[in-house]
Amino acid sequence: MKHRIVILGAGYAGAYVAGTLARRLSPADTGITVVNAVPDFVQRMRLHQLAAGQDIEAPKLADVFAGTGIRLRVARVTAVEPERRVVAVADADGGGELGYDTLVYALGSHGADHAVPGAAEHAFDVAARPSALRLRERLDTLSGRGEGGRVVVVGDGLTGVETATEIAESRPGLPVTLVARGELGARLSAGARGHLRRACDRLGITVLEHTAVEAVEATRVLCADGTALASGATVWTAGFAVGPIAAAGGLEVAGNGQIVVDRTMRSVSHPDVYAVGDSAYAIGDNGRPLPMSCASAGYTGRQAVEAIVGRLTGCAIANTRLVYTYNHISLGRRDGILQMVDDEGQAKPTYTGGRTAARVKAGIVRMSLWATSHPTFGMPRRRRRLAAAPDATTEKAGRAGKAGGSGIRYVRDPQEPARAESETPLTRR
Repeated sequence: MKHRIVILGAGYAGAYVAGTLARRLSPADTGITVVNAVPDFVQRMRLHQLAAGQDIEAPKLADVFAGTGIRLRVARVTAVEPERRVVAVADADGGGELGYDTLVYALGSHGADHAVPGAAEHAFDVAARPSALRLRERLDTLSGRGEGGRVVVVGDGLTGVETATEIAESRPGLPVTLVARGELGARLSAGARGHLRRACDRLGITVLEHTAVEAVEATRVLCADGTALASGATVWTAGFAVGPIAAAGGLEVAGNGQIVVDRTMRSVSHPDVYAVGDSAYAIGDNGRPLPMSCASAGYTGRQAVEAIVGRLTGCAIANTRLVYTYNHISLGRRDGILQMVDDEGQAKPTYTGGRTAARVKAGIVRMSLWATSHPTFGMPRRRRRLAAAPDATTEKAGRAGKAGGSGIRYVRDPQEPARAESETPLTRR
């Protein structure tokens, strides 16, 4: 019986994990299934561009995974039952259940309205492709309406800044207001904050600092100080949240609903479950939780792959880096900010701005799309067979010694559970 690996979600983290496992594990005794609610790969880092009116590629996942041996199930995950090792899904045919031996939870996050009255009903977001397209359609109707066509972006985090500047540049006829709860760019260095202010001035963006939003109505935004902002389209970018499925299934979660994982991205409550990307409450090398970001998706995905491959094949498990070293912010297509951060997550004094930063950000986005579209490129051609419960101490020690100069630290897992008969593999090649 093949070891069943089910991956929930095919965003940056899920697609990476699926493709890498497909290349590193032999299909003779492993089967990989990816469950995703839509048939396309969504470039979430570029959804603000899609909303602004630009054409953004959305590759078909069937084409992405073609030739990899990965099975794609287009369905919405409705429940996870880790005690039974099953996932409930819903699709056009009515759905059903999928059994698994190893589960990778990569369902990501969605926009958080923080229970602000009217935000869910009247505001748009750029956290998913359908909502970004709805915003795009709305923006198409606003031209020529003056203040009635004003776009109000609530939230001055990376997503809010990128959305406001992208809309202002792509649609110069629409007035844009950016509402910041504190100082604009508070997490940036002084120089980067100045650069951001100049960019907003250049693009004609009105910035309201130290302003809290109390409610959102169909045609206006109500602020805590009594100000009412006319709004033809309100864009809510004030944070992200994860869905309730993991908590409802009994997995141990943090206060925000993220799955609590150990250093190898394995659930601390259910060892057959791994979490990656925005779904994981992972502690970085600096002792702080990794932020929800594309960079964190890459780091947590890589660590999960090393852990899964190591445990299933009886090899040592590599501790890969879990770091957050910079923020990339696009300010339209020709400007941007690259802000390095220190081990405490604080902005370093220096930054890179302008076209250079914009080109770097564009390069990262292109690289991410290419890597997702070629999920098995560059991986070792030798696929490993599954092995009996790892106890080859000598082999592990040898591998650790050989890796001494690689910058990767290998560790043994003292809590490795005994495998059931269904997981007992063939002899490893």
